[in-house]
Amino acid sequence: MIITLLTISLMAILAFIAVLLLSITLGISIIWALIAGYAIFFIHAYMHGLSAKRILRISLEGIYGARNILLAFVLIGMLTASWRLAGTIPAVITYSMPIIRPEWFLGAAFLVNSLISFLTGTSFGSAATVGIICMTISDAIGMNPMLAGGAILSGVFFGDRCSPVSTSALLVADLTKTDVNSNIPGMVRTSVIPFILSFAAYCVMSFLSVTGNTIDTGLTTLFMESFRIGFIPLLPALIMLILSLLHFSTRRTMAASILSAVIIAIFYEKISPAKLIPMLITGYEADSTELGIMLNGGGIVSMVNVAIIVAISSSYSGIFHETGMLDGMKGKLLKSRIPSRITITAVSTLTAMISCNQTLATMLTHQLCTDLEKDKRKMAIALENTVIVIAPLIPWSIAGSVPLSVIGAPMSSIAAACYLYLIPVCWMMGRKKPED
Repeated sequence: MIITLLTISLMAILAFIAVLLLSITLGISIIWALIAGYAIFFIHAYMHGLSAKRILRISLEGIYGARNILLAFVLIGMLTASWRLAGTIPAVITYSMPIIRPEWFLGAAFLVNSLISFLTGTSFGSAATVGIICMTISDAIGMNPMLAGGAILSGVFFGDRCSPVSTSALLVADLTKTDVNSNIPGMVRTSVIPFILSFAAYCVMSFLSVTGNTIDTGLTTLFMESFRIGFIPLLPALIMLILSLLHFSTRRTMAASILSAVIIAIFYEKISPAKLIPMLITGYEADSTELGIMLNGGGIVSMVNVAIIVAISSSYSGIFHETGMLDGMKGKLLKSRIPSRITITAVSTLTAMISCNQTLATMLTHQLCTDLEKDKRKMAIALENTVIVIAPLIPWSIAGSVPLSVIGAPMSSIAAACYLYLIPVCWMMGRKKPED
């Protein structure tokens, strides 16, 4: 009976992966693939002995457990629209354009997003602020959107991985029963070579992408004609940065930034509340087509698809737990003669594929691989070097799809996220040291 259940579990996982790959190949929305995946896991749970009522209940409990991140999506959507309405994004771009050069833009975008994400500890928040600004500038100077998206995605996950205020770093520390501040040196040390190589790669790609003078010199003039550019529109960005540095919660920080942006939009940019409020929901819409090409977007509606992805994937967690779907793999991993680093990387990839989000993937990877590495600090570094950066590389995972959706970059940008590939590759190839 045990063998039968293990076989059924494996078949369910393989069927789900096949559906996901088929949807990508055919260009079908990943949402439909996730719905099909839920049907697969529902049948698996039913065959495992759970009643339909029980399966629905644990599915809803999983969705309820994701309520905080769903609320964060609402705030991110409002933030991306309010910064446009307040002139924050146009102001930052206007002041940045004189020093921007296409020859080194990708390298600069990677560095700036790395710095902000390290200070704030959030990939989503960094993408919704400095990430959008970098992507808008990228469009203005004619940079390849796939490459720009890759540089930004790499940067926002630099801090998500090794910032002392990062929720993922705190999660890893909690799972492994270690201190996050003690883990930071190991995370930084194993990221030096990947960081340098990524920066060099983006500088080279940026230089090779330049085709003449691609800077749109009329952009700042267009912004200044449509917005009151000055110090005041910069306040929402400063509030976001300062409150993050003071370790305010991400939700409170975004709420404060949104409130300041709304006030500035109404009293400084002279936008009527009747026009402003709908745009917080549906997204910013410029009066002119030329300006709209650069700024249109954002709003709560822009986050609907990723919210659906989160809701569906969150419903899986209860099913996995109740059925012990992955438990059978644990014994096989312990008997494997494959080096532990390669095994943990492979398991991380699998859990990221079936969980569709970074948090659940991290928890599952730790559960399955904890016996492969007895040293708690070594296990913490292993998780940081694998599942934390692999999750954003899965097209249907919210870890990567949310930042790319927020900044308006194509999903193909995942292929250009050099830093996220180099971290696990360099870690697997590196020599083991006592503190590894």
